[in-house]
This record gives sequence, C-alpha cells and structure tokens, in this order.
Amino acid sequence: MPAPTPTPRKFLGRLSLPERTYLSDALRTETIGGVLLLVAAIAALIWANTPLSGSYGTVRAFHVGPAALGLDLSVQHWAADGLLAVFFFVAGIELKRELVAGELRDPKAAALPVIAALSGMAVPALVYVLVNKVGGGSLEGWAVPVATDIAFALAVLAVLGTSLPSALRAFLLTLAVVDDLFAILIIAIFFTSELNFVALAGAAIGLAVFWLLLRKGVRGWYVYVPLALIIWGLMYNSGVHATIAGVAMGLMLRCTRNEGESHSPGEHIEHLVRPLSAGLAVPLFALFSAGVSVSGAALGEVFTRPETLGVVLGLVVGKTIGIFGGTWLAARFTRAELNEDLAWPDVFAVAALAGIGFTVSLLIGELAFTSDPVLTDEVKAAVLTGSLIAAVFSGVLLKLRVRTYRALYEEEERDEDQDGIPDVYEQDDPGYHLRMAALYEAKAAEHRKLAEHAGAAREDDDGPA
Repeated sequence: MPAPTPTPRKFLGRLSLPERTYLSDALRTETIGGVLLLVAAIAALIWANTPLSGSYGTVRAFHVGPAALGLDLSVQHWAADGLLAVFFFVAGIELKRELVAGELRDPKAAALPVIAALSGMAVPALVYVLVNKVGGGSLEGWAVPVATDIAFALAVLAVLGTSLPSALRAFLLTLAVVDDLFAILIIAIFFTSELNFVALAGAAIGLAVFWLLLRKGVRGWYVYVPLALIIWGLMYNSGVHATIAGVAMGLMLRCTRNEGESHSPGEHIEHLVRPLSAGLAVPLFALFSAGVSVSGAALGEVFTRPETLGVVLGLVVGKTIGIFGGTWLAARFTRAELNEDLAWPDVFAVAALAGIGFTVSLLIGELAFTSDPVLTDEVKAAVLTGSLIAAVFSGVLLKLRVRTYRALYEEEERDEDQDGIPDVYEQDDPGYHLRMAALYEAKAAEHRKLAEHAGAAREDDDGPA
C-alpha cells in the first residue's frame, strides 16, 4: 500500500492560541509606541526646521554624565547608546522567545520567514552598493537600509485603520525580529573600531554574574538594574556599541514556562519593560535623532546624492523585492502552500510595509558617517524620506484589500459564547457547541415569545372598533 502523500505545510496559516495571545499583547504595546514614535519624529522635524532650531542643536549637544567613568556624553549620545539599550534588551527577549517558543522554534517553519528576512536585508544592501558604485559615492552606509522598524510600521497600520490578520502580523513581527538580530551583529562586527580589552573583560564578567543570578533564581530589580547599568557602562567603554549589552542580557532570560507558571520570567520582564522601550526610550531617541533639515534643497539632494539615493531605493525597492522574492522562492522550494484566505499581493504589501526603516536605520546612519556630520544628517533625511514613501506605497496596497483583512480579523476575534477564547479555536470542543446551542435556544425562545406578543397586538388592532 503506497504511503500517504504528506499534506503541504501552510504558509501564513492560523497561529496557535498562545502564540496569537502573545502576539496581540506585544503588538498592542508596539502600536501605541509607534504612534508616540511618529509624534516624536514630527516634533523633532518641526523643532529643527523653525526659528527654534538653534535650541534643538544646543539641547542635543548638551553633555551630562560622570567624566571619570568615561560617560560624559551628549544628550543625543545618551539617547542612542543608553535608551536604545532598553530597546535592544526587549529585542533580545523577543528573539529568545521566538527561538524557544515562537515561530523560529521549528527549523522547517522558521526557514521561510528567516530566508525572507535575510533576503530583505541583502537586497537593500546590494541596491545601496550598486547605486554608490555607479554614482561614485561612499560604501560606508551599505547597512543603513537593511532594518525594519516594527513600531513605525504598526503606527502606519493604526493611522490607516487597517487590522491585518494575525498571520500577516506574525510574519511582519518575525521579519523584524530577524532583522534586529542581524542588525545587532552588523553593529557589533562592522562598527567596532578600537577595543578596550579590560573594559570588555569586565562586561563579560558582569554578564556571567547576571546569568548566574538568573540560574540561581535570584529575584529583585534592585539586584539586576544596578548590575545592568554596570555592564552597560563597561560595554560602552570597551568600544563595542553599548546596545549589545542590552541584547546579551535579554537573550539570557528564560522564555520557556515551567509547570505551574502562567508566564515565563522572560515574558514577565518583557511585559514590564516593553512599555518603557516603546513609550519612552525609542520616542526620545527619535526626538534627538530625527531632527534634520527638510528644505527644498536638502530634499532635492536626497534624490541626487548617491549615498542618500541608495538609502531611499534600498528601503523602498530593495526591501520590497528582497522580502517578496525571498518569500516566494522559499515557498516554492519548500512546497509551502499559501493560506487560501490570503494571496501573494498581501505578501507583497507587507514586504513594502517592511521598507519602513527608522530607529535602527537612523542609528546605523549615525555610526556609518560619524566623521561627516553633514552627510549624517542627509542620510537621516534619506531614511525619513524612504520610510515615508514605503509607508504611502504599502498603505495604498493594503487599502485595496482592507475589506478582506477586516473580515478575516473579525472572524478571528469573534467570541459569541463570550468565554474569552475566539470561536475559531473551539470548533473541535464539544463544550463550545453545547454553549452555542444553549445560546441559540434561548434566543429562539425569546423570539417565539416576541412573536406571540406581536400576534396578540395585531389581533387587537384588527378587532372591531
């Protein structure tokens, strides 16, 4: 008897209930943070392009911190190296959770989004290099257009009023997580110049102590917060970008649940820290990094200078082609069937949405052109321009399918028996169907009673005067 043909794996299929619950909670916070990020970016642009621009530069360049510890930094520097360490700490937890309990846990299931994310980083970098090879520009900024800003992308969705189905939202989040991982590696490998091995050894010892305390089950923010600050300070003085400390500590947290736990320690801490990251750290970074000149001449240079044109095309064209092409090829060769409720244009729209590269792109832009402040600001303007074009382009594509997305989203959210679990997850539960039968029987009885009253009222109206 021939062996049964294996059922093809579904791409963008329905998530498990725990994964969907986690995703909804995480993206809700990120959406709020994304709106704050958008407001902060607009505030920075207004501040830097009005008669108050002098005060913007003064505040951004103001130095504060203990010089004896090598931490006499400008406000802008504190935002980029200090506050973004919180952002990367959350990214580290996210990555750890995805690897042990999420979409990246199963190598076969993880292959497709990982290939898509890597293609979505390689193609923008290639686009940047080609533009600058032809135009004779600097290749230093090749990494600027490789990252996706999940918070900004979600803010665009919130502004558009588009509720994506959970599978598309999970795909976007997984892309961003893999993006963050490789952006971290790029920062660590390509933007580390001189190393202070004593400080680096101190940071490594601090991380070892952090890990040991976690293994021993030691609790208390008063233990971990001072230790985290020490590790961050040592990492900064080592010459390695200080945000790497945040990632390393995030990856050390346990993100699997033991028996009797409703949340793992990593999930609990992420729940506490994510609002701080999305609502304060990232918006403040945007406030002190996004303030660039947007005059007609400056915007004109964005499309004429090879470095800036490479960033714009990398984000808008490179991201879209890279993610969509990588996804389509991976699905073809792994024989993964697309969810029948969705279509390839939906994947194309999400790929275009991933071209919104803000936080990490701005950070890499600062690191790539440290010696040229003018070019740094022009590259930042290019990041803003490219992200805006990607937002508008993807917004148009998503609006074309908004009715489909809304119907799928409402189907996923429907909970007629009001037990807190969406109905689509209870189709194999006899108890659900019994509850629904009782609800319909109660409604039927109510309508029969209303019919009797209506009939009696009609007889009274039709009776003799």
